[in-house]
Amino acid sequence: MNDVDIAVAVVTGKHTFDIPGFQQMFSSMSNMEFYLQDLENFVADVGKYNDKYDVVLFYNFHQQTPVVDERDGAMILNSINKLAENGQGIFVLHHAILAFPNWEIWSQIVGITDRRFGYHGNQTIQTDLMDDSHPITYGLKSWEMVDETYTMNEVGDDSQPLLAIDHVNSMHTVGWTRHYGNGRVFCYQSGHDNQSFYNPNFRTVVFRGIQWLANRI
Repeated sequence: MNDVDIAVAVVTGKHTFDIPGFQQMFSSMSNMEFYLQDLENFVADVGKYNDKYDVVLFYNFHQQTPVVDERDGAMILNSINKLAENGQGIFVLHHAILAFPNWEIWSQIVGITDRRFGYHGNQTIQTDLMDDSHPITYGLKSWEMVDETYTMNEVGDDSQPLLAIDHVNSMHTVGWTRHYGNGRVFCYQSGHDNQSFYNPNFRTVVFRGIQWLANRI
C-alpha cells in the first residue's frame, strides 16, 4: 500500500463492458490503486473517500439528465461540484463522453455542446499525434488498433487536441485536454473493449492521462 501514489475512482453504469479486460488493464499500471464502482455508489460516498481520490475516471453511459431539485440529481451535481472545487482530475473515457447528453454541466466538462452521435464497431483505425510535446503523448508514435468509433461534433478552441483519427467513420480529434473548475480534464474517445484495453499504446495513454490529471507529470 505504501507504494500507491495515485488513487483513482472508476465510475461505471448503464453500459456493459469486458470487466476482466478492463480490470486487467488497470492492474498493469504501477503505483496506482483503482476503485471500480457504479455512479450510484460514487455519489453516495458511503465510505467518505471521494475527497481522497486524485482522479475520477468516468466510464458510464447514463442518459437521463440529473434533476437537481431531486435527491439523486442533487447528489450527482454535488459530487461533480466537489471535484471541480477540489481540483481533482476528471478522465472521461469512451462512452462516458456521450453520457448525460442533454446536461449542460457534462457538456461543459467534455467540451462539446451538441453531443449527438453515430457509432461504428470494429473499425481498424490509426491514431495519430496532434501534439507530441504534451506529457500524455510525448515519445509516442502513431499506432493501429481495432475499436469502436463515434461520428460527432468536434471539440472547440477551448480544448487542447492531442490525438486524432483520420477515418470516414470517426470524429477527427479523439483525445483532448481541458479544465473544469480547479481541475484538469482528459477526454479520450477510444476504449470500447479488450481490443483497445490490451493495446500497449492505448494503455500508455490511459496511464499517462491519469498521471497528468493527478499532476504527477
